[in-house]
Amino acid sequence: MSSIENLLDNTHRSMIRALLTCLGDATKVTIYNIGAVPTLQAVRRTSGERLDGSDEIVWGVATASDYAYPGKSWEEYKDRPDHVLEAMGWCVEKQESWTAENPFDDVRSVRKQLRGEPEDFYHMEPVLVKKTDLYGADTACLEYPLDFQGKRIWQDTEFVVAAVIKIHFRPFTIRRDDRSTKIIRELSRSLGTELLSLYLHEDLLTAQKDFARQRLESCQELAHELRNIMIKFGFVFSVVNAQIGMIRQAWEEELRKAFPDLEWKQALLARLSRLIRSKLPLPDAGGALTRQCEALLAAQEELALQSLLPAQEQSWLMNRIWPKWRKLMEGSSVWEREQTEISGLLEELKRSLALGQDLDLAGRIAHIPRSLVEEWVRLSYVDFTADRLRVLDDLLRFLENPALPVARRLQIRKSLQSLKVLVEIIPEMEEKANRMIQSLRYGNNVEKGIAGGRCEIPACDSCSTLPEGSVLSD
Repeated sequence: MSSIENLLDNTHRSMIRALLTCLGDATKVTIYNIGAVPTLQAVRRTSGERLDGSDEIVWGVATASDYAYPGKSWEEYKDRPDHVLEAMGWCVEKQESWTAENPFDDVRSVRKQLRGEPEDFYHMEPVLVKKTDLYGADTACLEYPLDFQGKRIWQDTEFVVAAVIKIHFRPFTIRRDDRSTKIIRELSRSLGTELLSLYLHEDLLTAQKDFARQRLESCQELAHELRNIMIKFGFVFSVVNAQIGMIRQAWEEELRKAFPDLEWKQALLARLSRLIRSKLPLPDAGGALTRQCEALLAAQEELALQSLLPAQEQSWLMNRIWPKWRKLMEGSSVWEREQTEISGLLEELKRSLALGQDLDLAGRIAHIPRSLVEEWVRLSYVDFTADRLRVLDDLLRFLENPALPVARRLQIRKSLQSLKVLVEIIPEMEEKANRMIQSLRYGNNVEKGIAGGRCEIPACDSCSTLPEGSVLSD
């Protein structure tokens, strides 16, 4: 096995470990490589399964699959008439995920189509890489694969599919567009970044033959790519912030229970949405005014479901909701009588976004120790970044307290412990990357320089999903 294949295998295993750590209801993860255009050969690469009742992972469990090496080509798994529909074909062609939240209704289950037997609960996510990152600026010469109608796929998109991830779940624990799928979608982007870094590493090894002549130019390009990769590696901070968001959500729910008479974000947004719906349908059904209403409703409903930091929610309100209301009221007299009420609700909404940080309000909660409340408020509204690494230790100590009324407290703590390992590895990665750059820049022996300062991609937890189209799928 070559060094690149070793790195790829380690990267896949790191991703699988991350998925099974982040997603408590996930039972098995399989990653498939998608080959170059136009063949798009789909091959099962790495698989890991959680042992029941433990965190131990069993690797490479042998199961029958059409995607075992050498896999299947695009012509074999793409959608076409009089042929079974495969989730793999959907993910690769559409560059969109596929969720089997009910195996009995899964129209892309090969087993169900051929045998009438339901498969299981799973989510599949394509891992996307930008064409320009992989092939350079000139992508016009790419030979795109064709669908069954002879039309080229991917021609009008800026991405190609580099891999597909499939995650199996316990029954009825996965739903389309739920929180798990959103986490998976975000983290699949990091897998695309890591795959891209491996391709770049492979290109670097090839370019070493004439490195002496191109040393300075190659060094600048490599430094740029490595820095980009380190920036993109910041996905781990997003995952930590997502866990903090759950703690913040629990705190705000505690406040809502303690002070039900206060005007909270969700109630105010619901009242604003009712004011819009009270005037629907509008005379211009399907026209510009109706579309403005639909966009405003969507923005308000999305904010109601989010658990963002107050500053982020303020920005959302000022940039995505307030201007839409202003445009709506200026462009129509439909809400003329309600203008004063709407303006008042928007002002109240702005104030409500900071209620969670109101220490005077928090101090009136009597059933939780004051010190615990103050710590809860402080940690709930932290934006975790590279210069706030000590916050993780504070969070872990905080979540140890059995008096803390946070649902899934121990699971959140366990996830943060795993993420802490990754966060602590990133500075080491940066140091090794910089050492390699310095070695190349000052003309040391290339092979020796890379061996002494190789920027190794650590086993990092990331979440992505892949489709599969086997008769007996992984």
